[in-house]
Amino acid sequence: MQATPKLGAIAVVVRDGQVLLARRKKTPDAGLWGFPGGHVEAGETALEAARRELLEETGLSARAVDYLTCIDVIRKDAEGRVLVHFLLAAVLCVEADGKLEAADDVSEAAWFPCDQVRAGELEMSAQVAEVMELAILRQG
Repeated sequence: MQATPKLGAIAVVVRDGQVLLARRKKTPDAGLWGFPGGHVEAGETALEAARRELLEETGLSARAVDYLTCIDVIRKDAEGRVLVHFLLAAVLCVEADGKLEAADDVSEAAWFPCDQVRAGELEMSAQVAEVMELAILRQG
């Protein structure tokens, strides 16, 4: 059981009508598609963490532009005890460059058409489509 909430950052990259997603290896959300990301290290901003996690998990480097939103990920057991509590800072990242390769905490990484995500055709973490739409709106 997790005693205190943990801070995480996710890198949201949308370009040319596609969004970058990664299939998680670890809980919570093992096996689901979501944004690359992970824990924020002590002394690191969530913007920096999003860039670092993007590089570690996908091999892509990008510029972290701004915060899009925050997402609470809370999982409880049958008795209502908190098992997992993360606060995820969703960070808009642009100008992604490099060779896409899944690594670290993800088993796969790929670009998906935004319409496929909107249609719910993938097994995804909660709020992926909504956060993707925030990124599209922010980019104009």
